Amino acid sequence: MPYELHQEADGRAELRLWPYNALAPRGFAVVIVMAAGTLAIPLLAVIGSKVLWGLLPFALIALWGLWYALDRNYRDRRILEAMELTRSEVTLRRQTASGMVQEWRADPHWISLHLAAKGGPVPQYLTLTGGGREVELGAFLTPEERVRLSESLGAVLIRLKSYS
Repeated sequence: MPYELHQEADGRAELRLWPYNALAPRGFAVVIVMAAGTLAIPLLAVIGSKVLWGLLPFALIALWGLWYALDRNYRDRRILEAMELTRSEVTLRRQTASGMVQEWRADPHWISLHLAAKGGPVPQYLTLTGGGREVELGAFLTPEERVRLSESLGAVLIRLKSYS
């Protein structure tokens, strides 16, 4: 599950969300080496001929495209959302893939959690409204994970709003 929700005894809670990590750096290297080897096999038959120079650019472009796509995916996984929930304030900090940090604060008593099954940009669109703004939460999660997160976070918000 690409999120953690920790609840303290005094009512405070901390939520961390991150994109799913499907390929570790070692896996990145293995995929590139296997792709290069696979692309080299047909080129072995034409070594020493002019055909090699006609095929080689296309093989290199395919290898570069794979490298770029995997590297872009790796950089996009640097997204991190961290939420601190207390009885006095809820703070959401979002670090984008470029490293820019966005922050949203609101009073927990005025926050509402919305899960739109349909009609949002993605299925099970999860948003928080409060402090005069609406922010999306867990855009990179699967629809099922957003439903589970909505249930867990909803329970935490209810606990924060109650004075027990």
